[in-house]
Amino acid sequence: MPLPNDQGVQAIQTGESVEELKAAAVASLDSADSIELLESWRVGFMGRKGRLTALLRGLGSLDIEERKIAGASANKLRSELELLFEERVNQSKSSEALVGSIDISLPGRRPSLGGLHPSTQMIREITQAFNEMGFQTIEGPEVELEKYNFDMLNIPADHPARDQWDTIWVDDDTHNDILLRTHTSPMQARTMEANDPPIRVVVPGKCYRYESTDATHEWHFNQVEGLAVDEGITFADLKGTLYEFARRIFGPHRKVRFRCDFFPFVEPGVDMSIDWNGKWIEILGAGMVHPKVLENAGYDSTKYTGFAFGMGPERISMLRNEITDIRHFFSNDLRFLTQF
Repeated sequence: MPLPNDQGVQAIQTGESVEELKAAAVASLDSADSIELLESWRVGFMGRKGRLTALLRGLGSLDIEERKIAGASANKLRSELELLFEERVNQSKSSEALVGSIDISLPGRRPSLGGLHPSTQMIREITQAFNEMGFQTIEGPEVELEKYNFDMLNIPADHPARDQWDTIWVDDDTHNDILLRTHTSPMQARTMEANDPPIRVVVPGKCYRYESTDATHEWHFNQVEGLAVDEGITFADLKGTLYEFARRIFGPHRKVRFRCDFFPFVEPGVDMSIDWNGKWIEILGAGMVHPKVLENAGYDSTKYTGFAFGMGPERISMLRNEITDIRHFFSNDLRFLTQF
């Protein structure tokens, strides 16, 4: 930073002017390249017996007008030198710390490259499979309205899912209907509300539920939702689409089983399992879009039909990669993450 450059200040008792002291101090400070030398500089120039102190003591020999000018210049110089000294000390400490922490004789090494999280990898693989079947990938808000998370999906006010022990509600001064979405299904309602058929979308995203964690359950997890709405869509379209998905993800000869299940926003509802090492393992839930859900979005349920499905990419990754604990995905343990 610039130092004062006042002109016309006369030499005083010490025989040294402010300009001369300034030049000497800056030159000496620039050559001080260690903490020890910097301390010696401080004592020599700024200490009780230092040159600046001696200069200030000599102001008494000047007349009043010269004393005012010289005193102001000397005090300004003190402030500037103190700031410069602090900067040089910080620079010196940083340099010494760097030299002490790095062995410059070691050979150079390329820094390790990061990679995609295993959940992200699986989400991309799942969405790519549906993209190739004509589905578009979209995303939605994680902080959702009760209207879209429940009401428009045929989940009434007395449904257990609305209980505070299942849903994480967001406290707000002006609203009591804001929550962290419990599933990606709200995007069914949002998509139909904003678009006319035909619709074919997959919706990946994070979901939240207030529940205990264990090897197969997490309070936050990813989900991939799917929705297709058009004229003439049947249950056969649902089965064919999901069967093709299973073959793409788990291999071309994978066996698939559908069983009846219940979800408020589909009718009929099913779960789909795959044959995995001789056992049937459920991987997703699905069904035909409930007529009330179509009507809530403004669709004519006598004209349009559709199907929907939802799955957890972490659970699918657990099968594919023989992972026994879902908590590994969110523990940030590099020993786990670097295996993918």
